[in-house]
Amino acid sequence: MENRRVRVRFAPSPTGPLHMGGVRTALYNYLFAKKHGGDFLLRIEDTDQTRYVPGAEDYIVDALKWCQMTIDEGASVGGENGPYRQSERKPMYKQYADQLIEAGYAYYAFDTPEELTEMRERLKAAGVASPQYNAVTRSGMKNSLTLPAEEVQKRLAAGDKYVVRIKMPRNEDVKFEDIIRGWVSVNTNNIDDKVLFKSDGMPTYHLANVVDDYLMKISHVIRGEEWLPSAPLHVLLYRYLGWAEVMPQFAHLPLILKPDGNGKLSKRDGDRLGFPVFPTNWTNPETGEQSSGYKERGYYPGAFNNMLAFLGWNPGTAQELFTMEELIETFSLERVGKAGAKFDFDKTKWFNQQYLRQYNGEELAAQLKPYLTEENLEAEDTYITQVCDLMKERATFIHDILKEGRYFFEAPTSYDEKTIKKKWKEQTPEIIKELRDLLDALPSFDAESIGSCFKSFLEAKELGFGAVMPGFRVSVTGLGAGASMNDIAALLGKEEVLKRINIALNTIKK
Repeated sequence: MENRRVRVRFAPSPTGPLHMGGVRTALYNYLFAKKHGGDFLLRIEDTDQTRYVPGAEDYIVDALKWCQMTIDEGASVGGENGPYRQSERKPMYKQYADQLIEAGYAYYAFDTPEELTEMRERLKAAGVASPQYNAVTRSGMKNSLTLPAEEVQKRLAAGDKYVVRIKMPRNEDVKFEDIIRGWVSVNTNNIDDKVLFKSDGMPTYHLANVVDDYLMKISHVIRGEEWLPSAPLHVLLYRYLGWAEVMPQFAHLPLILKPDGNGKLSKRDGDRLGFPVFPTNWTNPETGEQSSGYKERGYYPGAFNNMLAFLGWNPGTAQELFTMEELIETFSLERVGKAGAKFDFDKTKWFNQQYLRQYNGEELAAQLKPYLTEENLEAEDTYITQVCDLMKERATFIHDILKEGRYFFEAPTSYDEKTIKKKWKEQTPEIIKELRDLLDALPSFDAESIGSCFKSFLEAKELGFGAVMPGFRVSVTGLGAGASMNDIAALLGKEEVLKRINIALNTIKK
């Protein structure tokens, strides 16, 4: 086991868009594989054809691509262990179900849905809280353990519908070591005889994932804690199929919890509290309902990954900002906690803000230009770079630079009502005129000269900062707050600043 190549798989079902909990599972698999020089596989678990949603598989592939996770093997890239869609692997599962039956570890069950319902109702009436098809109840049901062998053969030959169930042993402790949770022990009396093979000829997740992990040489199964109750069954299947020696190591990840209250984070929580729970936009092909994603909201994939990594893992240091390379180098499953991690949307925005600040003005200008083009706004590259340098400390997303600094690209057409109401006094127009004339007379219109001029004006007129600055700002930008006015004015240039002041003086009416 020690010398075995690390191979992990992310195995989502194509039943809709990829929830951020699923993306985190993929990320932890990816980081673990890359840290150990291993392979990251994408396997599509589409055994439940009734829940298949068109477009979901493409969405998963595109989302992982946006999150900068390179798939080494999978339906979208190929590989020598394919096919990577379970529906395309259908012919290979029956032999393993047959093998389990022949060895006495599984059996045919012919019960109709009505008979199963009747059994559950009967047990409920007898005071059984959670009725199950198990080692006790199977003796009263129609299966190959209770029916004569000839009848079983007759039913099979006649094409009667059946499922294959595992024959769960009675009162046996199944133990395995989980990398995150330590030793786990479950008594088989608490596990029912799960269906392994369905009447439609498809395996259930339980059989398919064990067979596929074995055939694809998976070394570690890293998945959500919702699969922890199924793990003892999977351990037994490895044993019963003769693969105990190559059973992968398990690691069951904690839940991502809703920001308020308890319970797993859901799409409903995102809708209710106003944040996305999907990496990219998704349109439901059946209903046309649209769900927003982090990508389209303006998040950087690195910031999104950084945020997700910290939902359950910590590096053991004070460092919070990591590149993908640093995450790969630092990540370990041993530092993943058992307790659920509360999602914090404000912290998510903070991560994006920090990532944005790491770009220089030129890089940000390139990111901003598509937004300017969309709004039919034009400016020289050098000027856009200067705007980005000035505004980046105030932005969380690249589009904030345009949203908060639109005045850099076009003169204001309206003025902040709150500022006018509170700060535009009777004497304000006269004060602004005098300031305008002093600015006009400046031989050099740079931030330092503008600042000195402003300061001297206040001193000479014995005026407070609040008596002049709000009027000056609203005249030039239309806003009541923002970056340093010295820097803004210097960047706009003397001619533009004076022009805007004149327009404001003629437009603003108290």
